[in-house]
Order: sequence, then structure tokens, then C-alpha cells
Amino acid sequence: MTGAVCVERIADGLHRTSGADVDLAFRIQGVGPAVVLLHGTSANHAVWEPVAERLASTATVIALDQRGHGRSDKPARGYAGPDFAGDVVSVLDALGIDRAVVAGHSLGGRNAWLAGALHPDRVAAVLSVDYTPYVEASVLDDLALRVAGGHRGFESVEQIRGYLRERYPRILPAAVDRRARWGYEKRADGLWWPLAAPDAMSQLIAGFRTPWDAEFRAVQAPMVGIRGGRSRIVSSAAWAAAIAARPADRWVDVDEADHYIPEEFPDLVADELDRLIAESLPSPSSVPPPWKGTL
Repeated sequence: MTGAVCVERIADGLHRTSGADVDLAFRIQGVGPAVVLLHGTSANHAVWEPVAERLASTATVIALDQRGHGRSDKPARGYAGPDFAGDVVSVLDALGIDRAVVAGHSLGGRNAWLAGALHPDRVAAVLSVDYTPYVEASVLDDLALRVAGGHRGFESVEQIRGYLRERYPRILPAAVDRRARWGYEKRADGLWWPLAAPDAMSQLIAGFRTPWDAEFRAVQAPMVGIRGGRSRIVSSAAWAAAIAARPADRWVDVDEADHYIPEEFPDLVADELDRLIAESLPSPSSVPPPWKGTL
């Protein structure tokens, strides 16, 4: 980094770092122990909205647009796991927060455990939703095709909603609206295009080919894993391998869910985070949180 990183307000109630090597947009709300929420591939901070609203009465909730996504920077390169994990620390530093629970879905789940392994002094606990180091190569091949197929222009927001309902058939109706609202922009050609950069998506999916399994095993903080019983990403074998690697952790199977658990069962995810926060971080004091002076 070239100098001190600060935080500035941007549109629609979001904030953004300024002065980092890669600047990140995020929504912050609540007061109390900090929890960072990391979305999955091609998504954005808004997929966590119901979870964040549940937690905000007792926690400081920071939902990121990860690099390459949403209103965050989209560099030409830099989409390996440690790059994403470093972004978590960059935001915590900018807000003056020492430690946080880090939770993520899919890509974000991988990044959450990497943050825990690579920055153990900053991560109090990890929640990883529907991703493990043992996802099969054939699953990643299919994922690459699905994500690439989603990068196209749409003539209207209603057309986007129709596409999203077909692609994510089990997410709640409000989740479809949030993805349509926050994941696209209208460009000069008159079409609505995804904010997730296609080059970034292809690079980060290639980055999944590195399993980071040693780092997964090395996380010293408490960790919770959640899997959807109908997941197309985490097979029963990949799930069993993760449990075998970390048998002391908490493992939660959600039979009725597929991959997109935070958008299908947000209360269940919020309950797990409530428990992790209570067990891993001290209760908030009467002193205003450091970030209040930075925004």
C-alpha cells in the first residue's frame, strides 16, 4: 500500500476503502463485536442482507463486495485465495477493528478459512457455508461454465429476475430482487450487464483448483461448516473429507437446501453466527467502536 487507507461514503448507503491496493465497497451496520460477511462467486454484499439485519442488533456487521464484484475494484490480476483473505484484513484495518468473526458462502467460505489460517490474530472464528477444500475438479468445470454463461446483457430488470429465478430456483423471492438490484448496471448499449467482471470470475474459479487444504486444517480458531443436502458444489464425499480433516468442528447439514443457504435459510445461518460471536468475541463495552470515528 502506498499510504494510509481511509473509508469514504459512496451511494446507496455503502462505504468504500480509499487508498488500498484494491479498494473495496461494503455495507456496515450495528454496534458490537465485528462479523465480516463474504459472498460467493458472481454475487455481492446484498445476498447477506437478511442475515446482517438479524445480527445488527448485537454486532457490527460488515458485508463486503469482494474484489472483482459489485462496487469494489476489479484489478486485471490478483484473484488467488490469499488476495481475498488479505482484503478482509485491509477492511478491518481501515475501520480500526482488531478481530472479527469471518463468515463466507462458497468463494467467501474458502476465503473465510484462508483468512483464519493466514491472519490468525485477526480472525476469532470462521463460518464456511457450502464449500470445502475437497470439491471435485468436475464440479469446478461445471461451475466455470455456469458462471461464464451468466455474463450477458439483459434488456430489462424483469428479464434479469426471470433469469435469476431459473438459475437459483430455491432462493427466496426477495433474494431474487436483491440480486437483480445490486448485481447489474445499465450501460451505454442500453442493456443491463453483471457488475461481476468476467475476467475476474474466470481467474477466481481457476484459483479454486488450488485446494488450500493444509490451510483449512491449520485454522486454529473455532470453525463451523454448513452444507446443503441438495448442493451441486459440495458432494457427500467432499463433505465427509472436510469432517474427517477437522472432526472437532461443528458441522451442520441442511437437508432441504441446495448451495445458496444464506438466501434460502437466512435465520439458520444467523443463528450459527450468533452462537459463534457469543463464544468467540467479548461482549461490547460502552466505549464507541473504533470505526465510528472513521466514517
